[in-house]
Amino acid sequence: MKPARLLALALVALLVGTTAHAQDKVSLRLNWYLGGLHVPFYYGKDRGFYAAEGIDLTINEGRGSANTVQVVAAGSDTFGLADSSSVILTAAKGADVKSVMSLLNTTGFSVVSLAEAPIRTPKDLEGKKVAVSPGDPLGQLLQAVCKANSVDCGKIGMVQVDPAAKVVTVLEKKTDALLGGADDQFFLIKYKGGNPVAMRYADFGANIVGMTIMTSGDTLKKNPDLVKRFVRATAKSWAEAKKNPGAAVDAAMKAKPDLNRQSTLDQLMVDIDLLDSKNSKGRIGWGAQADWDQTLAILRNYRDLQTDKPWTTFHTNEFVPQ
Repeated sequence: MKPARLLALALVALLVGTTAHAQDKVSLRLNWYLGGLHVPFYYGKDRGFYAAEGIDLTINEGRGSANTVQVVAAGSDTFGLADSSSVILTAAKGADVKSVMSLLNTTGFSVVSLAEAPIRTPKDLEGKKVAVSPGDPLGQLLQAVCKANSVDCGKIGMVQVDPAAKVVTVLEKKTDALLGGADDQFFLIKYKGGNPVAMRYADFGANIVGMTIMTSGDTLKKNPDLVKRFVRATAKSWAEAKKNPGAAVDAAMKAKPDLNRQSTLDQLMVDIDLLDSKNSKGRIGWGAQADWDQTLAILRNYRDLQTDKPWTTFHTNEFVPQ
């Protein structure tokens, strides 16, 4: 074979090999420290789902959804895991961010009480003391639950306490319940010896979209193919974690060995249950207009959202796998 021919073949092989191994460096900012909600991302990375999409993924722990949205808007991370409220409220104030996966379509916001004196319906709240943290949106959104169920919120004794003290006030019976998460404070009470009962907002007419995957307008504009690949890998990661939750937790524990395996697994199972709403289609990441419209309406009424823009301003299903 002629030298020129050999050289040409060698160059082709080099180019093919370089393309096959090229990986886009991508960072995902979580909403908080590693817990059950975050397990599927670590599982997907461990199983190579992101690598198969040409993505070299770095996962960074977060300091709250609002901070995550700001970090992604500033370009410090490529994608973020943040609640829909933070995405909407920040975008409405001018930040160029958007949800590309409506991940948890049911909120885990709950009134958590003890089984010995359970609060099972909104009417049970009247005359009770409820622990809430200062500035916590759960207190504002509880008004939506009250209105939807003809309950007088004025008859509920809202006791403001430090976030870390909410569980203690319930266990010590200083309050009858707390406002928290079905995948969070519920299990904190359980593992401290209590028998918790959760009354979910979503079951009583006040559902809002929970967690989303969001990114910046700059990323959407300059690299839509990357967004599509990241969303596809994330959907697969969640689908596989749903099938193999124990293995998914074990993968996450490689990154953080001191995790409590059972509590992390319990949290993950609740979050898997929150993936769908009665309006979503069972496609991981797909957002229903009815859910987003209701979320916007509740935020306008109870979180001082100042916008009349449609739901598609804040979320797109464009990249969600069929």
